[in-house]
Amino acid sequence: MAQTPGTERPDTGRTSTQSDFRLAVADSSVVMLGIAVLGLGLGVILSAHHMPFWTAPLLSSLVFAGSVEFLMVGMISGCASIASIALTVFLVNARHLVYGLSYPLHNVKGFWAKALAIHTLCDEAFALNSGPDRHERSGARILWVNVLIYVSWVLSVILGYVLGASFLSSLKGVDFVMVAIFTVLAMDGYRANPDRVTALFVAVSAAVALIFAPSSFLVVALGSYVVLLLARFPVAKRRGTLPHRTVYGEAAESGDTTTTADAPASTQR
Repeated sequence: MAQTPGTERPDTGRTSTQSDFRLAVADSSVVMLGIAVLGLGLGVILSAHHMPFWTAPLLSSLVFAGSVEFLMVGMISGCASIASIALTVFLVNARHLVYGLSYPLHNVKGFWAKALAIHTLCDEAFALNSGPDRHERSGARILWVNVLIYVSWVLSVILGYVLGASFLSSLKGVDFVMVAIFTVLAMDGYRANPDRVTALFVAVSAAVALIFAPSSFLVVALGSYVVLLLARFPVAKRRGTLPHRTVYGEAAESGDTTTTADAPASTQR
C-alpha cells in the first residue's frame, strides 16, 4: 500500500536507540557523579606519585577496575614485581568471576558489543543492570550504562591528573588520599554489615603479612584473608552463624519470610 506524502513511518530503530540512551542516562547519572569524584582522586594520586601523564588515560581505560587502580599506583611506584601486581589484581577482582551468573549479557547482541560490555563491566554497572528488571533490559541500554560510567571514569582520571599537576602539586598530604579513601570505604562497609569475625580476620591477615612478609604485604595479607574466609564458611554454616545476609537469602529461597530481625541471635552480627 502506497504511503501518502508526509506520512512516512518513523525510524523505530533510531527512536528505540534514543530511548535506551535516555534511560541509561537516568540510570547512571548519580553513579557517574560518584565515579567522577573517585576518578579525580586517582588522577591526583597519579600526579602526586610523579607518574607520566600517559598513565592516566592508559590505566583508567585498560584496567578499569576501580580500587585495583589505586592499589596499582602504589605498587608500581614502589617497584613491585609483575607477579605481585598480577596476583593482587586477581584476588581483588575475583568477584567478577561470579558476575556472569546474573549479569544479562545475553541481551547484548554481537561479538564486539559483548566484548565491550565485558570490558566496561564494573561493580556499579553490574548493580544497575542486574536488578529485578534485568531480563527486560535491552542490549543497547545495558551497553550505554556501561559506556557512560566508563567514559566518566576515564575523563575524570585525566582531569584529576591535570588538576593535580597544575594546582595541587605543592599541596602536602595528597598521596594520603588513597589511604583515606580505603579507610572510609572499610568503615562504611563495617557499619553496613558489622561482622566482628570478618574484622578480626582483616586484623590477623594484616599482622601476619606485616610480621612475616613486609616486602609483599598486600599479596600475603589478601591471600591470608581469603584462606581465613574459606576456612570460616563450612564452620559457620554448620553452626548456623553465617552473616545475616546469607541466612536471609537461604530463608527466602525456602519460602520463609522472617526478617533478620526475627532470626535467632546467633545468626545476627
